[in-house]
Amino acid sequence: MALVAALAAGCSGSAAPESGAPSPSPSGGSATPAAGSPTAEPALDPAHAVDPPGRRTGLISPPDIVANGSKTIGPDKVRAIKRLRGVVDVEQVSLVQVLIENQSLSVAAVDPATYRNFVTRTESAQADDVWDRVAGGELAIRPALQKRAPIDDQGFLRLGSAEDAPQVHVGAFAQQSWLVDAVVNETWIPDLDMTEGNALLIRTGTTAPITLRKPIAKILRGTDASVQMTDAVARNGLDTDVRQTAVVAGTIADAVGTYRYTVLGGGRIAPDPAWVAAHIATEPVPILGEVTCNRLMIPQLRAALEEIARDGLADKIHPGEYAGCYYPRFIAGSTNLSNHAFGLALDLNVPGNQRGTVGEIDRRVVAIFKYWGFAWGGDWSYTDPMHFEMSRLVEPR
Repeated sequence: MALVAALAAGCSGSAAPESGAPSPSPSGGSATPAAGSPTAEPALDPAHAVDPPGRRTGLISPPDIVANGSKTIGPDKVRAIKRLRGVVDVEQVSLVQVLIENQSLSVAAVDPATYRNFVTRTESAQADDVWDRVAGGELAIRPALQKRAPIDDQGFLRLGSAEDAPQVHVGAFAQQSWLVDAVVNETWIPDLDMTEGNALLIRTGTTAPITLRKPIAKILRGTDASVQMTDAVARNGLDTDVRQTAVVAGTIADAVGTYRYTVLGGGRIAPDPAWVAAHIATEPVPILGEVTCNRLMIPQLRAALEEIARDGLADKIHPGEYAGCYYPRFIAGSTNLSNHAFGLALDLNVPGNQRGTVGEIDRRVVAIFKYWGFAWGGDWSYTDPMHFEMSRLVEPR
């Protein structure tokens, strides 16, 4: 139990100390330059640029319902939802979970001209410079993540843990819609391996959203989309009455698939039992003994530990200080998933490798883990040297 407590304290994904990055505007809506950016002018990406959105028009109001799943929601279903009595407007976006330094970031690919009217702050919707930057190929991210997201000195954020994960320039810190942490324009869909149009932002105006849950769910039958009320999101972070769906992007996507879960109390979640049966296994590995981890990760974990043992470094890993792999929980104090929820991370030698320290773990052990496809938390902007997570799939031969 002591190691579990240490895990909660040391590998919790809690926010890093303030980094000195520039503060967002009080309105939460202006295009504040990214941390370390040398100028306030947009750093346009021609390969990902679309036409500027121009003058904003229409109603500004956040959605009352969010529907999202793992499949594209077809135009016939979108039209049917729009025709429901009480539905005022529908915005279709592409939504994916990106894991960055063991915290999940909900990234949406959007049309900046229309999505801007669905954000939670009027000032953000009206800030033309924000949406010009998104149209120009940059990323806009919630101000609360300004100091937590590992933005580099040039203002770029790597969307994933692999070394070849796409990098996007952060052009603005601005409030987003419910369940969205950051947005890019739709040219990024292939780069981020997104499922196009797998989420809907739905306004109901004066109609009580709860009365539309069943009709919308009926229309979406066959898409696996969950339908959740944003008033519950505003109060608690997630609508606990529905099954949540996380579609994970990047090199670990094959190891996760579509992750469905329900929210329990105390930060715990209950993954779909079928997902657990298909993805989680308990098997013996060298040095640590039996581990419960993601099935796809175990072969490369075993290979890394075998090499560590062959190189005479087995005594550098302390089995009694191993704090586990698969933990179906949110990161402490949040509703964000970590790689532990997918069984794709493990924590070693916990007492001497706490967050924010350089850690005591032998760097030869670190090098072997990296060779076998693991990222190390000791390299992060806010270090977590006990933590190793699968960043790419390696097939031992």
